[in-house]
Amino acid sequence: MKKKNRVKKNAEFQAVFQKGKSSANRQFVLYSLDKPGQDEFRIGLSVSKKVGNAVARNRIKRVIRQVFTELKQCIDSEKDFVIIARKPCAEMTYEQMKSSLLHVMRRSGMKVPNQEQKEG
Repeated sequence: MKKKNRVKKNAEFQAVFQKGKSSANRQFVLYSLDKPGQDEFRIGLSVSKKVGNAVARNRIKRVIRQVFTELKQCIDSEKDFVIIARKPCAEMTYEQMKSSLLHVMRRSGMKVPNQEQKEG
């Protein structure tokens, strides 16, 4: 995932938190904010030290970025997202994390494919 696709600055994170809509499940909290005129969606990731050590936190962030990269064509390009990973993520496999992320995306109203539909 390219650097331009990431929410980096604290002010940008705060804007998404304050003006955006949130949805959650046990593993993730997803905030989304409409940004009209933006070319590509951007994501910001937050994984607390309570989740695990640096290796575990970085693995979770890599998996989240990979899922968003795979779903690039399904995601509205005029949005900023902030994903907060919760503690249960540390013990999950890639497939479980992907399924959980898809679930929280659907809860937020995004049109994403079901897990059963494999891309060929």
